[in-house]
Amino acid sequence: MRTVILSQRKERDTLLAKDYLPRDNQKAYEVFLASPLIKLITGPRRAGKSVSALLLLKDKNFAYLNFDDERLLERFDEDVVLQVLSEVYPDYDYLLLDEVQNLEHWDLWVTKLYRRGCNLLITGSNAKLLSSEMATVLTGRYLEMEVLPFSLSECFRFKGQERTVELPSERAELMLQTEDYMHYGGYPEIINSREITESYLSSLFDSIILKDVAKRYKIRKTTELYQLATYLISMFCNPFTYSSLKDDLNFSSKSTVQKFCDYLQQTFLFFFLPRYNNKLKLMQKAPQKVYVVDNGFLASSAFQTSENKGRLLENLVFLELTRRKKQAGGNLFYYRSRNDREIDFVVREKFQIRQLIQVCYDMSNKKTENREIDAIMECAEELNCNNLLIITWDQENVVQRGDYDIQILPYYKWCLNK
Repeated sequence: MRTVILSQRKERDTLLAKDYLPRDNQKAYEVFLASPLIKLITGPRRAGKSVSALLLLKDKNFAYLNFDDERLLERFDEDVVLQVLSEVYPDYDYLLLDEVQNLEHWDLWVTKLYRRGCNLLITGSNAKLLSSEMATVLTGRYLEMEVLPFSLSECFRFKGQERTVELPSERAELMLQTEDYMHYGGYPEIINSREITESYLSSLFDSIILKDVAKRYKIRKTTELYQLATYLISMFCNPFTYSSLKDDLNFSSKSTVQKFCDYLQQTFLFFFLPRYNNKLKLMQKAPQKVYVVDNGFLASSAFQTSENKGRLLENLVFLELTRRKKQAGGNLFYYRSRNDREIDFVVREKFQIRQLIQVCYDMSNKKTENREIDAIMECAEELNCNNLLIITWDQENVVQRGDYDIQILPYYKWCLNK
């Protein structure tokens, strides 16, 4: 065990020696670290959870355990581990547990550490597993933060690029880089290596399916699981029901489809957005829309999806709303009017509708403009909301219709000027 922990210390020190990009919400992370509660950082594989934790602890005296290391899991003995940690990291102030969900009965061990006064920072790639188990044993004693792949703003900073648009050439470059982001996404390791996008994301996709889902939940029908995941990618931004998925994929039962969808959602690969309704039962019965954690999965030819810039842009807007603490099913929904007109996003705060957001890649055609404006106005009347926004690729305007002022903004401007 000492050999394993010493090896992991070398790994930690190597990582600490590198330069990393602070995330947009780094200051919030620092407030997060100051709390005496358990600090939980969740998010998909390779999105930067460990780096975020290392940035927080860089100037601190902290110990490190990486549970993605099979050697640690095979020989794990909590008493031996704590003894070796105290020898390798004398008088450490923090303990970083990376991908802790891989350890069986991890929650019981974490509880013991917390009660002994250990200051814990935990990362994990399974949202429900971590938060539900933490809530069971440590109600009110932990804080959670979510890390997703880079935002557009973070991609610009990572590349060291200016975001000014004073000159036509500057705007052209900004739009070119925004289009690159729309197609290839924000996973840090491929931002400057777009030529490996397909192989990298195919490997990552397999890791999530096989390690985070199939292995964790002991699923034997991995072919069905893989089939469902690839099908969900192909239908991103579209509505579905568990019954429709069962029929489309010829699954034996709806409960299996629902269970697999739940597992895939827990690993942050997919998000499911419910349709807004004041009546909870009707909301639960309505189709959900599916979104994917990074556009790179969508545009990669490995998954053979046809290009649809409108849907790619909608997925980007959903992810940015998620970064802004809008939670699908909590304070974020989609909506269909009585006349079956759809609004992509309904933002709710407490019990009031605060904003309606429609996404339309190109509104240069007058017929398209009227269709989108009529839809958002109709839904605004039904939901009693006058904060209306249409996000486009490159159009900007304010349209006045009746009592409504509808703001039209390019995605990059909405995204960069938070």
